[in-house]
Amino acid sequence: MNPRNSITVAIALAAALIIPSASDAGIFRDVLSSVGIGQKDPPKDANGIPSFPRMGFACCDLHYNKSGINDYNYSELPMIPAGTPVEVIRYGRHSADLKVDGKAVTLDQDYGRDQESLDVFVKKLIINDDPRPRIASYPVTVQEAIRQGKVMVGMTREQCIVAIGYPIITENLTLDAPSWTLYHASGEAYRLYFGPDGHLQKISADGDLAKVAYSPGS
Repeated sequence: MNPRNSITVAIALAAALIIPSASDAGIFRDVLSSVGIGQKDPPKDANGIPSFPRMGFACCDLHYNKSGINDYNYSELPMIPAGTPVEVIRYGRHSADLKVDGKAVTLDQDYGRDQESLDVFVKKLIINDDPRPRIASYPVTVQEAIRQGKVMVGMTREQCIVAIGYPIITENLTLDAPSWTLYHASGEAYRLYFGPDGHLQKISADGDLAKVAYSPGS
């Protein structure tokens, strides 16, 4: 710690000893947090209840690299299935710490920071309601596509999201667009084209289409 930070911490410690009120204790924690010691209280919801940790579910099939998920969600990576219970532990500056099956996982907002807040990003992917009962109401072929993390012609936009996650917001500003661009791997894009009724009409890919498109019976 440099001398300036040492002085700041010393002042905060002294203040905490002579002014022990709850509000001053909060200021004390904020000062320590600003110099990298201690942490602020977790955010609270409208009812004053701490937001963390909170339990939720993977909205969709999420893909991870080692212990991290980012907003490109490359479909070539190992998958956390839609509906998997997830615990949101805390927020960082551009990421959230999660626990999935007791393992630490980081949800990183690497690219879409200018388009949506971290809170919106996290709550979009880690939802309050288990999607599995809704998935069970889909046609059997759609359910199988979702299990494989793939899309198929005839799916709705909602079903596509459950199967492959949200398209990267930096390249897909609205989900109502007639086409989405997603990625199987870095530099390997695929595109979904929707009809006026909102159902998937066509899939194209820079690489092997079979990596992202499900064919019943395959």
